Amino acid sequence: MQIILLEKVGKLGNLGDVVKVKDGYARNYLIPGKLARRATEAAIKEFEGRRAELEKVAAAKLAAAQALGEQMAGKTVRIAQKAGVDGRLFGSVTNADIAEALTKAGMAVQKAQVRMPNGPLKTVGEHPVSVAPHSDVVVEVTIHVVAQAD
Repeated sequence: MQIILLEKVGKLGNLGDVVKVKDGYARNYLIPGKLARRATEAAIKEFEGRRAELEKVAAAKLAAAQALGEQMAGKTVRIAQKAGVDGRLFGSVTNADIAEALTKAGMAVQKAQVRMPNGPLKTVGEHPVSVAPHSDVVVEVTIHVVAQAD
């Protein structure tokens, strides 16, 4: 399916690019998320008319993400979890837990923005985690997992 991107989408293209993607990806993710539209002639003409407005909105989102990134850079967030004597957690610390802890610390982050390439954290200690509030802004945050005091 040919689509026109209304926002920058990682590994796909920038605002205004006309790209070919699989039908399901377009129908189930890009179009409902207002990230893209079908690339019909009418849609392309309408996009060209709104291009300046969409670029201004994209620049504002990028500026907000950069400000959030500067606020988060180098921060350490403490999360308490139940752990055994050997330092292994009974559960795990997931991206949702990290997003919740960052939000409580005053940095609005969604769980999809927390990137954990090695999977959930399962041990006590300090772990570096990437947070991407925007596809162009990726910040390293340290998560300090401690054993919960009963």
